[in-house]
Amino acid sequence: MGLIHTTAPPSIREYIGQSLVAPVMPWDAIICTSPSVQTAMSNMFDDWRKYLGSRFDSKAVPAPMLPLLPLGVEAADFAKGPNSLGDRSSFRTELRVGDDEILVLWVGRLSFFEKAFPQPMMIAIEAAAKMSGKRVHFAMAGWFPDGAEGERLYRQAASLHAPNVQFHIVDGNDKQKLRKAWAGADVFISLVDNIQETFGITPLEAMASGLPVVVSDWDGYRYTVRDGIDGFLIPTLIGEPSAVTDSLAAQHYFNTKSYQQYVAITAQHTAVNIKIAAERLSDLFLSPDLRAKMGEAGRQRVASTFDWRVVAPQYVALAHELAAVRASASGGTDHADWLAGHHPSRSDPFHAFANFATHILSDDSVLSVSSDLDVGVLETFRGSELTMFAANWHAAMPEMTTLVRALKDRGPMSQQEVIGMFPQNQHLGVKLAILWLAKMGVVHWE
Repeated sequence: MGLIHTTAPPSIREYIGQSLVAPVMPWDAIICTSPSVQTAMSNMFDDWRKYLGSRFDSKAVPAPMLPLLPLGVEAADFAKGPNSLGDRSSFRTELRVGDDEILVLWVGRLSFFEKAFPQPMMIAIEAAAKMSGKRVHFAMAGWFPDGAEGERLYRQAASLHAPNVQFHIVDGNDKQKLRKAWAGADVFISLVDNIQETFGITPLEAMASGLPVVVSDWDGYRYTVRDGIDGFLIPTLIGEPSAVTDSLAAQHYFNTKSYQQYVAITAQHTAVNIKIAAERLSDLFLSPDLRAKMGEAGRQRVASTFDWRVVAPQYVALAHELAAVRASASGGTDHADWLAGHHPSRSDPFHAFANFATHILSDDSVLSVSSDLDVGVLETFRGSELTMFAANWHAAMPEMTTLVRALKDRGPMSQQEVIGMFPQNQHLGVKLAILWLAKMGVVHWE
């Protein structure tokens, strides 16, 4: 009985996929912590069966069970206690957050490579502050795997994308300070965009702390957070598989791109709807009652569904179930013949993780920009190295400026109409540029 942590590395996918040619028995299981992971693994095993069937004319390829069991938190560790008010006051005083001001909190590793690019959160919080008229603080509690250079990049991005928001870095390895951060915050945010994620424990910790959560509609988050009840799920967008992203997977497999580059380049072209995020944040900023209502709903959900006292017995029950299957020693499974067009465990990330996102950008997707958009904002993005990361993977600034100006002048257009403005040899780069522009909140999609 195993447990999946991540499925993003092709080497891990291959390792899991090889269980189909290992002496796997019907009583073996690999636990999936979210429906998105369960679906992705089921699809990968189907591809593996077809791949093996086409090569070896196999009639039966047994696979391990893929039961769905969540991770959990110790809800009592996050419950409000006699010191909570003091912790809240202390933390807000330290960050100079006024009683009528809003503190938005992120908790987690501060790695744009393997967690989330922070710019969409910064842009959304800046916009929400303007909409609501509130003075807003954004605290990112965590640690930088690459030390001072990582902090420099995050602060640089914050100064460009959220100049009117007070930005704070909090040591997430300091347990006492982190406890105060949970007590001191008003809203939790995690607009994850990375295929490294499979479950996501921090939204549960936030809910257990009684905070409303604003998170991306992405993999495990859509399993744990109920949209409109515990907080808000923000729509996400990835592209269709293409020669470019298939090349990215191949470059990583053959070690010319590191794992961090592989997932970060994919994430830089994965969008979270900044406009909707800003609107939902503004709703929460303006309504203490809504914050309290959602915070309490989340706290109850964790207590009833994701507390380890509830989750751990499910793991015990699965062990008993597998033991019963082993005792009965029942048979295997069938497979269908199929000539695989790609390797199941190292395929294009936009193919392998298509089910993670809310939407998939296609030729029929309708694209638009705000009527009051200043096209010159694109040039300002050059001021942030974090924002320009992986710029060589999509269309260059002149092509993107042409694209954005056309949407502003002509109004909404389909992706097919947009890419039709460019030569054939630029189409793949333009498609990725659309995703990047959506990520930065410049282009909207329907």
